[in-house]
Parts: sequence; structure tokens; C-alpha cells
Amino acid sequence: MTPQLLWHTKAIPEILDALHSREHGLTREEAKERLKEYGLNKLPEGKVDSLPVIFLRQFQGPLIYILIAASMIVLAMGETVDGSIILAVLLFNAVVGTIQEGRAQNTLRALKKFAETKATILREGKELIVPDNEVVPGDIIILQEGEKAPADARLIVATNLKVDEAALTGESEPTHKIADTLEVNNLPTAEQKNIVFKGTHILAGNGKAIVVATGLKTMIGKISKEIAAIDTEIPLKANTRYLSRLIVITVASISTLLFLLGIVSGKSVSEMFATVVSLSVSIIPEGLPIVMTLVLATGVWRMSKRNALVKKLQAVEALGQARVIAVDKTGTITKNEMVIQKVYLPAGEAGVAEKFFEIGGVGYEPKGEIQLNGNVIDSVNHPELLFAGKIAAFCANARVMFSEEEQVWRVTGDPTEAAMLVFAQKLGFHKGDLERESPLVGEIPFDYKHKYHATVHKTDGQKFLTVVGAPEMILSLSQEIWRGEKSHHLPKEEKQRLESVFLSMSQEGLRVVALAETTDGPEVLAPEEINSLTFVGFFGLKDALRPEVADAMQKAVSAGIRVVMITGDHKVTAQAIAKEAGIYQDGDTVLTGQDIDAFSDSELSEKLAGTSVFARVTPEHKLRIIKTYKARGEIVAMTGDGVNDAPSLVAADLGVAMGKIGTEVAKEASDIVLLDDNFGSIVSAVEEGRSIYKTIKKVILYLFSTSWGEALTITGALLLGYPLPLSPAQIIWLNFVTDGFLDVALAMEPKEEGLLRGNFERPKKYLVDKLMAQRMFVMAIPMMLGTLFLFKEYFENDLGL
Repeated sequence: MTPQLLWHTKAIPEILDALHSREHGLTREEAKERLKEYGLNKLPEGKVDSLPVIFLRQFQGPLIYILIAASMIVLAMGETVDGSIILAVLLFNAVVGTIQEGRAQNTLRALKKFAETKATILREGKELIVPDNEVVPGDIIILQEGEKAPADARLIVATNLKVDEAALTGESEPTHKIADTLEVNNLPTAEQKNIVFKGTHILAGNGKAIVVATGLKTMIGKISKEIAAIDTEIPLKANTRYLSRLIVITVASISTLLFLLGIVSGKSVSEMFATVVSLSVSIIPEGLPIVMTLVLATGVWRMSKRNALVKKLQAVEALGQARVIAVDKTGTITKNEMVIQKVYLPAGEAGVAEKFFEIGGVGYEPKGEIQLNGNVIDSVNHPELLFAGKIAAFCANARVMFSEEEQVWRVTGDPTEAAMLVFAQKLGFHKGDLERESPLVGEIPFDYKHKYHATVHKTDGQKFLTVVGAPEMILSLSQEIWRGEKSHHLPKEEKQRLESVFLSMSQEGLRVVALAETTDGPEVLAPEEINSLTFVGFFGLKDALRPEVADAMQKAVSAGIRVVMITGDHKVTAQAIAKEAGIYQDGDTVLTGQDIDAFSDSELSEKLAGTSVFARVTPEHKLRIIKTYKARGEIVAMTGDGVNDAPSLVAADLGVAMGKIGTEVAKEASDIVLLDDNFGSIVSAVEEGRSIYKTIKKVILYLFSTSWGEALTITGALLLGYPLPLSPAQIIWLNFVTDGFLDVALAMEPKEEGLLRGNFERPKKYLVDKLMAQRMFVMAIPMMLGTLFLFKEYFENDLGL
């Protein structure tokens, strides 16, 4: 089969020949054979762990292994009760972890959409509707508005075809697809205009295509395979493993030394073995696993109150360690809802300043304030704005509706036209009402060749032609300009000035469309007949920022966290959005995918320090950026919602996905899912993670101080020739019961103040720093001296020795 990378460069006859197919489709027999050869058109589903498997997984980890070994030794010595106590605590620890992970798995399963999707295909010249997992390479598929592309396919015919590829490429604007053959071989996914990709949404138009890849051979399948090859570990798990190794080495070293010392001093082997076991049990913090589980479970419970689903207990602590949070733009920083934010209208009369109206509101909700020069205005007093709103309504073939189930506003149709419809509704215009008064009599749908959408409505007995489209095309067709509620001649100099306004708005990260009208339209509505329009103004559109982003960014900066944005969007758009969100600061670097390809790993590592925005990047670029941050020693968290984010979500120390708009692939790849898509929850999770880290340090300090106190007491008694002051059973009682109540109290303590102020201390490899070690011995030595003094008194006076 021809390599997938080159399908966009092949002519249709050449592709039909390579895939042994025909324009009227495969035969049923051929389809059956290919289904056997290539398999079902679906991605392998991750195995869902059963509760027993999750339960057994809780016993993994060096610290747990140490405690199991200790319990076995104690049981072998005949101390059945003591050994059973250790095993009971490990069992309780496993039950708590199983309940939490099982609940998270069930919640995630409930988020999945199980509806089976269908595909329309041609078989032997007849249209059939089949489950999309039965589509095979060589099939001819029919694409219709509102459907999902069932496989990767090369377009044969494309009629005004617009596809939403945001989940795959990160681009918030829909892609206009064509059926032409492309000449450049190594085009990025976002620029392969004659290919539709599995899982992307058809927003408008229709088309016919030949399937070139299914299942794991598709672009989304390739990403799925990348995820499977990535291996990563949550920081706390690694820290616990290092701490366990330290404990093992310490216990082994001290036990061996004391065993030899005792034998040399004349003690029997059995006596020294009992001593070494007591010493080992005293050093090992038996209560640590259960307390860590309680601390983490408490943090997870707090996060659930903020609509954050933590899939693994240790994940929430990892976010507290994060030094870098890499955020995806579309759907994470922004709502993935295109809205009109700025409207430019020419001066009302000569000598009067032109007007830039700022349009407020949140996403697709059809309400919001309108401002002019910083002041809220009533649109009724601005007829030129109402006129623009009327044109927007006439040219908007989209629908806006409120979902009672999800409690959000949803749109169908082209996002740009949806934004125009919402704008018109903010001004009080409803398309249905307008078209009852002014019926639609003609229309030219948007096409990538003529680059505009035109409609003709009958108004007051006249034909009213309205046009919205690419600024350069509208300006070239405009001979007049709308000013003071009537048309005026548009001189060349003013047209050039309008071009500079268009450029200026584009540099603000706005997608600009121009609007025009005429009542002197052609008799026959056709693109070649439209050549004399009246320019009305510009609409500036932008994917709206999430309302909570600005505050969350301020908190992140004050917490010493560096936030960077990674997106598939263009450099200018990405920089403007990042600046608005507070991510990009003057002097920061913006790197594109081409820049990243040109750098070696060491050069990219050097560039990361001053870079806050990565634009026009592919999933491969995102993965390389995350890996480079980790190679620099940074703890990095990644947020995202699309298929293209999945590899980097897995590779990051912590992956955070959006629950509502996130794709199933992204949610599966993440460690935390924000059920309400609230970006501010990430900063709250950072605070919770830091609180957990602080609490774990307190618990470790307390447990190891008492453990060292016990160990020093036994060592001191041995050196002074006393009998063992503490038996293994007594040590276990101290470590579990006496210490246990205080451990739980520490675990349930409220969060400290100021966890998000200033730089947070970098966690040490072994969770123990120099100051903690000093404090352990400072607290352990008085315990040893006091215990040995009292034991000496008892030893000499009560026993009379």
C-alpha cells in the first residue's frame, strides 16, 4: 500500500488504482475480504482493570514489600498477633486505595459516549449505511454536514466542505477542504486540505472520498500507538521508592553492624537475631503507607468537591510539585467557541472618527454588553451597528440552542456564522423573525474560490444583497462605503486605509471578516455577476478566553509556576491569546514547529527558559517539548482536551484533561479530569498538592523521629549490656497505636496559609531534607536518653541487678 504520508499528493485515478477500487465503490465480497485483512476500523480499547486487579496493585511498591517481609519474620518468630497487625494494616491500606481508584474508573466510564456511529458508503454503486467500524481501505464514503469522518480518506469531491479538526490539530478555525491534488510531500496534518481524518466533524457542505487508512493506520491510530510506547511515573511514587531503598540500606547496614558487634561481645546468635529483628521493626515506619493513603485520599476528596476527578491517589500531590504547567490553547485556555469581540464601522460622516465597538459576553450565550470608547452603550442609538447586526443575521446559516441537559449553549453549523448569529441576537435580531419580514430569495454558499457567503432577501419590494467574507475579496468587490446611513464613493486611498485596519485587527489575534451590501444587485445571482458592493465594516472574531483563566494565571505566577502555551494555531493568533491570558510577557520568545525541527535537543533545552508560547506545533512537537522539560529536571504538568494532546498528557509528570469537551482519548491518557472544564481548578489542585506534600513531610518527620528514638534505645541498651528494653510486639504497638492517632490527626490538619505565595520548596529525592534529618536526631536523642535512664532505674532497682 502507498505510504499514508503521500496520499494528498496523488491524483484520484492513481489512488483508485493503488487501492484496487472504483468510484462506484467496492463489491460486498471485496469489503468482506478487506475486513478480514485489515481488521475492524477501530482503536484497541484499553483493558478495564477489575477490582481484584486494582486491589492487588495496592501491594506494589518497595515500602509495602519491606512491611510484608517484616510481618513474615515476626510471624516466623511466633509473634502471631504482631505479624497479623502489620498484615491487617496493609490490607486496610489496600482497601482504601481500591475504593478510590475503582470509583474514579467508574466515573470515567460513565463519561464515555457509547453511541455507535454510522457511515454512508458506496458498495456496487449503491449507498449503504453501515457501522463505521466496518469501513475498509478502498471504500467510497459520502460525507454530510453534522457527521463524523469514519476514517482517513482522500477527497474525490468537496462542495463547500468545512471540517472541525480542533481535536486533532489544535486549530480553532474550521478547515475548508478541497479535492485538488497537492504537490508538497511533507505537509503537516493541518495543511493536508484534501484529506479528511477519522473522528473530525463535518461542519458544513458535503463530499465524497476514498478511504486510505482505517484503525491504527489512521492519524488518530498513530497517536494511539505513540501513547502506548510512552512510559512515565508520578513523582511521589518515585520519591517513595527512593525512600524505601534508603530504609532498606539503613536497616541492613545497622542490623549487620550490630549483629557482628553482639557476636563479638559474646552474645548468642538467637539473642542477636531477636535484637536485630526488633531493631529492624523499630526503624521501619509501619504506619507510613496507611497515613500516606489517608493524606492522599483526603486531598482527593477535597478535589472532588471542586469537580476534579483524580484517577490515581498520588496524582494530586504531583501537581503540587509542578514547576511548569504546559497548557493547550483550544478548549483549555479558550472555550473553543468563536465569538465576535470587535466590530469596526467607518466614520458616520466625513471628519468623524471611525468606531470600534467592543462586544462582551461569554461564549455562545446570546447576551453581553456593548462598549464604545470604554463606555457601555445602547445599540438602539447606533443605527450603523444595528445595520451590521442585520447583515450578520441574514448571512448566518447556523443554529444556537441551549442544552437543558448540559446547561450550556450549543451551536450547529459553521462556527464563524454561529458567531455572527449570536452577535445579531445580542442586538435583538432573530433570524427567523427577519426572514418572515424579508424572505430569502437567493443565496451563494461560501466557497474557498470566491471566499464569501452572499444572500438576497426581499425587503420593501427591493432585492437586498448582503455579503460576508474574506476582507481582501470584499474590498476588491467594493466600489462604495456605507457612511451616515447611505452609500458614498470609496476612493483608492480610503480602501488602502481599510486594508491597514484589517491588518491591525489581524495582529491582535482576531480573525477578520468583512461585510458589505447593495440594493443594486445582479438580476441573476452568481459569483461572476457580483462586482459592485458597498463596504459596511469588519467583524473581529476570536475563540473566547475562559472567564476563570486570568485569575488562575495570576495565582500561578504568584505561586512561582511557569505557565506556557502549546497550540497548533498560527503564531500571531497564539501570541495574542497568550498575551490576553497573561501567559506571554514582553521579551518572551515564541517558537513554531519549524523552529523546533531546526533545533537539536540541547539547543531546544536552552530556548525553553525564555519561551512562553509554542505555535503551529504537531503532536510530535508537543511530545518533544514535554520530554525536553523533563530532561531539564522540571516537574511538568500538561493540560489538554484533544486527541493531539494525548501523547504529551501521558508523557508529562501529570496529565490534566477536560471532562466536558475533552475527547475520550485525552481523558483516558490523563491523571486528573476536570469534570466542569474549569481551568481554575488546576491552580486549586496545585494548592492541594502542596498541602499534601507538606503534610507528608510532617508525618515522615514524626514517624522517623520515633523510629530513630526506638532504634537508638535498642542500640544503647545493647552497648550498655542491658537486656532488650523493647520487644517487637511493643514496637509495633507504639508505631501503630500510639503513633497512629497522632498520624491521623496530622493527616487531617487544615491546609496551611500562603501555599500559593512565593516559590515552593523543591521536593527532595528521598522526601527527607537536611533540616528534617537534623530534627529527627534532635528529637530521637532525648527519647533514647529518657528511656534508657528509666530502664536503668527499673533494671537496677526493681530487678535488683
